[in-house]
Amino acid sequence: MLGACANSVLNAQRMTTQAPPSANAAAVPKVELPDDPEQVAYPDAKPVPPPQSPDLVHLESTNPQTYQGGVYTLDKDVVITYKDRRVQADHIEYDSNTAEVTLTGHVLLTNSATQERIAASHGTYNLKAETGRFYDVDGSYGIKTDPARHRTVYTTDSPFLFTGRMVVKTAPDNYDVYSGTVTTCTLPKPDWLFSSDHIALNDNIAAMHGATFRLLNIPLFYFPYATHPADPNARQSGFLIPTISNSSSKGIVIGEQVYMVIDRSSDLTVGADYYSMIGWAQMATFRYKGPALDFLKLHYQGVLDRRIPSENQGGEEAVLAARHDISTETRAAANIDYLSSYIYREAFSDSYNQAVTSDILSTVYITHQFYGLEFGALADRYQGIKVVGTPTRAQQEVHIFHAPTLSFDSTEHLVPDTGNRFSNGLEISLESSASGLKRTQPNFETGGIVERFDVHPQANYPIAIDDWHIVPSVAVRETYYTRARASAVPGQPPEQSEESTSRFDVEFNLAIRPPAIERTFEPGHLTKILGTELRHTIEPEFTYRLADGVDNFRNILRFDDVDVMSNTDEFEYGVTQRIFRKPKPRAVAETGKPCPTEAIAQLAGFNSDAPNGIDDTPMSETPDADTPTGGQCPSEELISWRLTQRYFFDQTFGGAIANGRRNLFTTTLDLSGVAFLTEPREISPLISRLRVRSSAHTDFEWDFDFDTGAKKFNSSNVYVDLHQGNVFSALSYARLDAPGRFFTENPTPTTGSASSNGVTTAISDFNQLRFLVGYGSPVKRGLSLAGNAGIDLKHLYGATSTSSTGETTTVYPALLQLGTIQAAYNWNCCGLAFEYRKEELGSVLNDSTYRFNFTLANIATVGNLRRVERLF
Repeated sequence: MLGACANSVLNAQRMTTQAPPSANAAAVPKVELPDDPEQVAYPDAKPVPPPQSPDLVHLESTNPQTYQGGVYTLDKDVVITYKDRRVQADHIEYDSNTAEVTLTGHVLLTNSATQERIAASHGTYNLKAETGRFYDVDGSYGIKTDPARHRTVYTTDSPFLFTGRMVVKTAPDNYDVYSGTVTTCTLPKPDWLFSSDHIALNDNIAAMHGATFRLLNIPLFYFPYATHPADPNARQSGFLIPTISNSSSKGIVIGEQVYMVIDRSSDLTVGADYYSMIGWAQMATFRYKGPALDFLKLHYQGVLDRRIPSENQGGEEAVLAARHDISTETRAAANIDYLSSYIYREAFSDSYNQAVTSDILSTVYITHQFYGLEFGALADRYQGIKVVGTPTRAQQEVHIFHAPTLSFDSTEHLVPDTGNRFSNGLEISLESSASGLKRTQPNFETGGIVERFDVHPQANYPIAIDDWHIVPSVAVRETYYTRARASAVPGQPPEQSEESTSRFDVEFNLAIRPPAIERTFEPGHLTKILGTELRHTIEPEFTYRLADGVDNFRNILRFDDVDVMSNTDEFEYGVTQRIFRKPKPRAVAETGKPCPTEAIAQLAGFNSDAPNGIDDTPMSETPDADTPTGGQCPSEELISWRLTQRYFFDQTFGGAIANGRRNLFTTTLDLSGVAFLTEPREISPLISRLRVRSSAHTDFEWDFDFDTGAKKFNSSNVYVDLHQGNVFSALSYARLDAPGRFFTENPTPTTGSASSNGVTTAISDFNQLRFLVGYGSPVKRGLSLAGNAGIDLKHLYGATSTSSTGETTTVYPALLQLGTIQAAYNWNCCGLAFEYRKEELGSVLNDSTYRFNFTLANIATVGNLRRVERLF
């Protein structure tokens, strides 16, 4: 029997010690080592693993412990610890022979490895087998308590909380709960739960017979059989919760999907929706996740429209995305999109941005990279809408194929022994490709496959003199085509010539970057608001380009940007202005950091030599104010404004300009996304890119192309974003007034006016306003509200038309193209969301839809409002 002690240790490890040699011990003989250590045969060192200590059982109690026949009896504040298991109770009897524990009063079993917790009135438990029987149970696993913040923390995506009159633990991860409940909400007042006479948790699945679902303690549904997943990595095949909604254009919508687990790396979802006013919609999604970055996803959806042909909007779309890393240097990828009808996408797409997208690109490629070199093989298909169709008129499309393209490219490689004190040396690079090409469009199609071979080597010689950076470069380009484009005949579509053609040009480029002009403003009234210091930099840049030799531009067939290379003789000038600020440091006593944000402070460090740890070194005296050094807070870019323009000495680009239509050249694509060339001109629009970021909560950007000749904005895009805490808002304005995308091939050359041979080049008149405002977030408890709208300002004042009788009428098309209002309320572990959406896109789509979803945390979502469509 043990004496009065507060704790003891069972199965203590035996330890052996060896006494040090006494003074009378025989002296150890001295060994003479040879002068050459290599003559000594030393034994190989073999590491010996440390001995493993036996498992220990710790017993603790306030009252004295008794021992008889291998059974320990402990009272008051008893705690038994074994490995990662801990058992507490008022009274415990522990049998050391069987590891069986009998527990009475305020029983608490915890397991730090699995975050298991069982609270009961009494029970039995085997420490080693992890089996037992407990009564009046309140238990959980996958959940732990954070004592510092006094809150419960989920340690898994599928936590499991249960109560029961009796709980039998049949294995470390298996439970039988009798007359109990199961939920993922924190107890004792969960938002929802399942109650059942018997709940069996086996293989991380909780199976229930005769279960009642309760929401906010109100019984709602009875299930003869139900399951609840308790493993975050486990997936289970079965039927998903049906969806029901109503739409003004589709009618009542009823849908169901089936989820099937194929293996640990792949699954399949198949479903269908019934539209009472249209017909059936079907969808399927296959997903595969391989090792590293390998993946495959295939999604199909379609609509079988049963309406008459003049109203039929049915179609289908299939999208495949995949990637496979063959090795660290070799990668294959694919992104394939098949669309049968643009009308179908516009009418049935769940995404507004996708509904208004008319370009489809499918690409498959493989690339091998090594030592700055790259071999590649690519095959793609471009599908673009040229004339939008209607149910009674077929749409007209442009299809372009690369079938395939083989390429060999290299980055800049330094030529040895070509450097000096002003330059590292000559750099050479290469772009080359061999392509099989095909193009089809209304009234024109290339005959078979057109072969194209393109070689484009280039040499640069960067020079740095003080703060001046000069980069002259020379390049040549040879491109060979097996077929050419014949000269267009007025009134007739273009024709293809069976004769081959080639082009050869020489290119010269001179880029000059003068030293940046900068000034640091000392603290003043403005810096008190914006920062401790402001620095203004002016960075000018000049570039001269010359390309000569392309004298057959109009005889080149068009497939991609390689084919729009033209002669040019131009000079580009521009300037970029930036304003940096050194952030205001906060008092260290308040934040413990010298910088305004914790992230910046961690990068900047702490300067213990400065007062309060704050480094007040002026930015002009630091090596690089953008890089934190010592305890200095890094500077932030407050304003960035870039202006650039090009002057064309060759106004016709070697005779490539065609009057009265859009002209796309390599030099204009590099400058602007707007095709501004419709006639010879000597100066390009002024390109402006302005961005302001006054704080981490605000963003402002204004990009425009201003035509100084026509005195108008070809494009103007404004974006504003404001967010603070749970409040967020955004506004975007887009204006486009430029040559349109849809045009005839043969406008009248002299005036561009309408004639029997063609019409004038259409003007893209695009004037859109979008805004978003809201309060909340997906995980915020309580109420969240948000709304957005897309407005077509071009229709603000309506369109005036005159009839054959001379009567003038004004038509007001849809001003609001998209409008959405969403409201959501989240409880502890469930949430309810509603949405009203209005979409109107011409005669194809005019729909008002009410959507909702009800989410049970870690269980399922009921409804048809998808997560990707949530505004918050």
